[in-house]
Amino acid sequence: MDETPDTGSGGGSPDATPAVGISRQARIARIFVAMPPELVLVVVLVILGFIFWQGSEFFLTTRNMRNVLLSVSVLGILAAPGTLLLISGNFDLSVASGAALCGCIAGVVAEENSAAAAILAALGVGLLAGIFNGVLSAYAGIASIVVTLGTWLGYRGLARLFSNGQTIRMNGKVEFITNDIFGVPAQIVMFVLITVLAWFVVRYTRFGRSVYAIGSNPTAARLSGIRQKPTIFVMFIVSGLLAGLAGLILASQLDAASGNAATGVELEVVAAIILGGASLSGGRGTIPGTVLGVFILGIMQNGLTLLSISSFWQDVATGVVLVAAVGLDQVRLRLSGS
Repeated sequence: MDETPDTGSGGGSPDATPAVGISRQARIARIFVAMPPELVLVVVLVILGFIFWQGSEFFLTTRNMRNVLLSVSVLGILAAPGTLLLISGNFDLSVASGAALCGCIAGVVAEENSAAAAILAALGVGLLAGIFNGVLSAYAGIASIVVTLGTWLGYRGLARLFSNGQTIRMNGKVEFITNDIFGVPAQIVMFVLITVLAWFVVRYTRFGRSVYAIGSNPTAARLSGIRQKPTIFVMFIVSGLLAGLAGLILASQLDAASGNAATGVELEVVAAIILGGASLSGGRGTIPGTVLGVFILGIMQNGLTLLSISSFWQDVATGVVLVAAVGLDQVRLRLSGS
């Protein structure tokens, strides 16, 4: 006698439920992959803001928001050229040391000269620092991470040498650099202007398209006629100049210059850019993403300070967020590839 398998309600196909589950997982994965990275960062920023608002009544005050903008302005100014460099597959780890060196040069010059001379000296040293990095990275063929790791240490040593290991008093000579412009601190205005200019260059100019092409496929970029070496060289020059500007802003804020100024900021710059969605291998990254990364770091530091969390734990939290962001980005890439 033939036996017919039971197909009643109690003996349904065992593959039906897993198929539904797999389909649901696939839909979630597609949504995750299709979601713009900037939207994810906005969600993270909102969540952090809500947590710190619940923890401190002072977090969402106008004064505190102003403090956040002041604290991230230098980081944002340095991160703008850093984003272009990382998109092209290059690094500038010397920006913070360069800023300290330029600030110390400004302090030394300001002791016996005018404020204009101090500003020109600082920007000139920043320009020379960028040229030095650019020549070695673009034309000498040395990996930029190696070059700027060396100049990171070298510029920091020169800053301490020129300052003789002491704090150089500026006596108010460059204090006007951070004065308010129509009620807004000048460094915030400069941060906004530099960010908008960088966004425009990346998005709408041939130079910006060349930067992406170099980072995505250097060989194809070269064969298509893109001048890689001059492009990379120009980016290092801009990075050096803005490091000089950052050094002047720090000296103006503190009315003093120090060889230890901006210590650790170079790593915060890299962290903000990577948080913003840039790839360490080049070819990916956006200015809006970097700005969101800058604000995430700034909000975290500000909020944890308001909650009286130790600065050591703040470093730990920043590291955890950075690793988590890179991990999620890698998951996104694998899902999109599959």
